[in-house]
Amino acid sequence: MRIEDTDLERSKPEFEEDIKDSLEWLGLEWDEFYKQSSRLDVYKKYLQKLLDEGKAFWCYHTVEELKKENEEQMKRKEAPRHVCEYKIKNKKLKVKNKEGIIRLTVNENSTRVIHFDDIIRGTIEWRENLIGDLSLAKDLEKPLYNFAVVIDDHETKISHVIRGEDHISNTPKQILIQEALGIKPLKYAHLPLILGPDRAKLSKRHGAESVREYKEAGYLSEAMINFMALLGWRPTENPKSQFLNSKQIPNSKFKNSKPEEIHFIDELVSLFDLKNVQKSAAVFDLKKLNWMNGYYIHQLPAEQFRAAIGPFIIKEIGVNEVKDDYLDKIQHLMTERMEKLSDVKNFDYFFKDPEYDRGLLNWPAYAKASAGKQKMISEEIRKSLALVAEALAPVSWDIFDKDYIRKKLDDLAKENFNGDRGAIYWPLRAALTGREASPDPVDILEVLPKETVLKRIEKAINK
Repeated sequence: MRIEDTDLERSKPEFEEDIKDSLEWLGLEWDEFYKQSSRLDVYKKYLQKLLDEGKAFWCYHTVEELKKENEEQMKRKEAPRHVCEYKIKNKKLKVKNKEGIIRLTVNENSTRVIHFDDIIRGTIEWRENLIGDLSLAKDLEKPLYNFAVVIDDHETKISHVIRGEDHISNTPKQILIQEALGIKPLKYAHLPLILGPDRAKLSKRHGAESVREYKEAGYLSEAMINFMALLGWRPTENPKSQFLNSKQIPNSKFKNSKPEEIHFIDELVSLFDLKNVQKSAAVFDLKKLNWMNGYYIHQLPAEQFRAAIGPFIIKEIGVNEVKDDYLDKIQHLMTERMEKLSDVKNFDYFFKDPEYDRGLLNWPAYAKASAGKQKMISEEIRKSLALVAEALAPVSWDIFDKDYIRKKLDDLAKENFNGDRGAIYWPLRAALTGREASPDPVDILEVLPKETVLKRIEKAINK
C-alpha cells in the first residue's frame, strides 16, 4: 500500500485514514505500507543521478511563460509540450526565475514511436516528439507524480500497473523515465472509466460517494465488491452475469436459486482475468447496486443481520436495545423490502409507536356499493377499527394462526362493508404502522405483542 502524498497541500491525515478504513471494510489487506513523503531521500538520489548524467536539467521558465506557451500551442491546435532551451549545455541564458524545476531531456526531433502492450487494449503507440521535456520535480526535495511512481514501482518490484484509462497519457512519460534510469519496463492494464447512467463522467449528481459514505448508508462490503467487479468486466463462463441496464434487473432478489449476477468473493477470484475487462466505459447504475445490496441483506444469517442492523436501529430510529429473538422474528419482513441497512427507518413501527395524521386511516379506494362513496367517513373508520379490536381481543398470541385471523378479518369486511377488504385492512395497517406501504397487516400482527396491537388500534380510534 502506497500513499502518494508528495503534494502536501492536498494530503491530509484524515484522507489517509479514510483510505485505510475503506480498504479494510472491503476486506482488502496489505502486507507492506509506506508513504512517499517518507522516501524523499530516495527520490533525491535518483534525481541527482539523472542530473549528473546529463539526462535531466534545471528549467527556469516562469509559470507565466509556460502558460503563454501552452495557450499559443492550443491556438495552433498543436499538442501541448515544452521544449526547453535550458537543456542545451553551456548556453548562456538570463535566468528570470530562480525557483526552477527539474526536467527530463527528451529528443524533440525524434521520429521514434513509443509503444507498449496494454493487457486490456492491446498495443498503444505514442510519438516521442509530442511529449516535450518532462517535469520530474519541483526541486530535489519535491518529486512529482510521474517520477515518484516510477521509482516506487522499481524499488518495490511492482510487476503490473493497473489503473484507469485516464492515465494512458502518463504511460509513455513513465517509460521514458524508466529508460533514462535503466529500469525494466512494466506490464500495464488500463481500466475503462466509469460513467453515470446518462453516459457522462461519474460524479456526485449520479450518487457517487466515497466508500465510507456507502458503508454509512448501509451497503454491505460483499455487495460493493460484487457490483464493482462487474463494472467493465464479465466472466466468460457466464456473460449474462453483467446485466446491461436497469430494465434488466431481476424482478426479485428472493429466488431460491442464486441470480446470475451474484458472485461471492471466492467465485470472483477464480473467474477473474484482466483480459476479459472491456475497453468501453462502464456505467454505474445505482438501481443495480441497490438491488444487489438488497439481495445480500436478505441472505444474511440471523446473527450477522443482528450485528449489521443494530447500529442503524440506534442511528435511524433512536432505539438503543432490541432483543435478539424479536429481531429474528421481524428480519424477513424488513429484508424483503430493504435495499440498504439505513432503510430500517421505514420500519420504525416495529420498535416504537408510529406518529401519523388521522387522514391516513381513510381507505382511499373505498367505494361502498349502495352509496357510491369514494371515501370512508369517520364513523365508518371508527367502526372498522372497533370491530377489529373486538375480534382480536379474545385471540391468543401464543399460537398465532394467520389463516384464522385473516378469515376473521375477511368476514368483518363481508358483514359490514360489502366485502371491501380494504375497509378493514387499510385502517388496521395505518394504525399499526403509520404508513401507506408496509408488509401484510396480518404478518405485522404476528410479530407485534398483543397489548401493543390493541393499544395502537385504540389510539387510532381516538384520532
